[in-house]
Amino acid sequence: MTIATPAGMEIRAEIKPGYDQILTPEALALVAKLSREFEPRRQQLLAARAERAQRIDAGERPDFLPSTAHIRAGDWQIAPIPQALECRRVEITGPVERKMVINALNSGADSYMTDFEDSNSPNWDNQITGQINLRDAVRRTISLEQGGKQYKLNDKTATLVVRPRGWHLDEKHVLVDGKRVSGGIFDFALFMYHNAKEQLARGAGPYFYLPKMESHLEARLWNDIFVTTQEELGLPQGTIKATVLIETILAAFEMDEILYELREHSAGLNAGRWDYIFSCIKKFKLDKDFCLADRAKVTMTSPFMRAYALLLLKTCHKRGAPAIGGMSALIPIKSDPVKNETAVAGVRADKARDATDGYDGGWVAHPGLVDVAMEEFRKVLGDKPNQIDKQRPDVQVTPADLLDFRPEKPITEDGLRYNINVGIHYLGAWLAGNGCVPIHNLMEDAATAEISRSQVWQWIRSPKGVLEDGRKVTAEMVRAMIPEELAKVKQVAPDGDNPSYERAAQIFAQMSTSDSFAEFLTLPLYEEI
Repeated sequence: MTIATPAGMEIRAEIKPGYDQILTPEALALVAKLSREFEPRRQQLLAARAERAQRIDAGERPDFLPSTAHIRAGDWQIAPIPQALECRRVEITGPVERKMVINALNSGADSYMTDFEDSNSPNWDNQITGQINLRDAVRRTISLEQGGKQYKLNDKTATLVVRPRGWHLDEKHVLVDGKRVSGGIFDFALFMYHNAKEQLARGAGPYFYLPKMESHLEARLWNDIFVTTQEELGLPQGTIKATVLIETILAAFEMDEILYELREHSAGLNAGRWDYIFSCIKKFKLDKDFCLADRAKVTMTSPFMRAYALLLLKTCHKRGAPAIGGMSALIPIKSDPVKNETAVAGVRADKARDATDGYDGGWVAHPGLVDVAMEEFRKVLGDKPNQIDKQRPDVQVTPADLLDFRPEKPITEDGLRYNINVGIHYLGAWLAGNGCVPIHNLMEDAATAEISRSQVWQWIRSPKGVLEDGRKVTAEMVRAMIPEELAKVKQVAPDGDNPSYERAAQIFAQMSTSDSFAEFLTLPLYEEI
């Protein structure tokens, strides 16, 4: 099947039946326009990231920006929040897979963040069928018959919020003037073209989550794209609303500035905890004094995580913006009532802390946890849609607080093996087309897999990378454990005989033991799907 493309655009992928309904000439023209206008700035910002990373590798430490002190000190607020986004006590997240879209919208959550990014393996079919699924969901025509069951939308559904890919990711199948387009622009433009006006007609609007940003200049780029897109589609300025995930250590120092850049389009900030931990490891990977404990020991009560969470909350509410808590990766364990009770208690404690602190909502990964999380927020909020009026003048967070990287111990053999096991299992599933995988009773996505592989890389190189029994973590130790953990993965993975797991083990070994550190594990993997 062939489709007409704008001049200068090339699609290097199969156009399956139905794809032409998404890849229309008009929608692709919007992709091409945004790409031509903004791709040079994206590349400049990615280059600036790399330069900043080199300075941090050389010993520079982040701080609040002197050049934007007037913004932090200013008495400004974001534009009013639309009614559809006023109440976000529980948000559920998941990939753009058809069954997941229906179940998440029906889950009882206030909002559903549907994900083209971390919980999605971005192969061509997933990206385009995902757009088809969202088009159908917006129009309430989405349905599915599977395993003898019929899935369709309830009368009342969650508010849809879309997460496009981050600035670092390309869409390799679509070229404009011989260059790959931005994955984020591709996802955003197609969704906007097909759905923005339909959403407005139905009483909501085009709402987004923006991932992986490292500076307010990256937020400014998104804001400028919003302005241009609204002009192109004839929408009032400020129609688009976006929540920014603060999931990098550098963005934590620019939260006021990020809100300011998006102030006409802002829907607040979210504490994206798992990518945030990964970002800390990535940015300080060469610091001899930096070394985090086992992944399971690094929680929201760790000093650097607590400082970040409270600063985000204070910053948002000062600016009239929602503050949304991050993901508890725990999921129900139907096969073991005792473990299930422990998991539910963990989610309950996580959401109770967020709600008591003053957060307006939080994330869950499974429909079975919506009621648990909702109960904890209702205990604090009652019937109020949010608690933006809860200011936190008592919170005073310094750069030293944000950089207080404890705990450092313990590092255990079990913790090391866990990282290797999760890394292989997740990478294998991702290569096979699944970006959201339950592993060891936790919902893993690219962010949690990034922690696993980056910790192993750093433990090998850090003088503090010593197991609690006194053994130094080495590349040889890791290489010896990889085939053992691969065998375990094959036993428990539903598709354990898929050759993608063997390939995943090779990739994990290479990425965790090589001299150079890959910026994102999904970048080299993307070339293989």
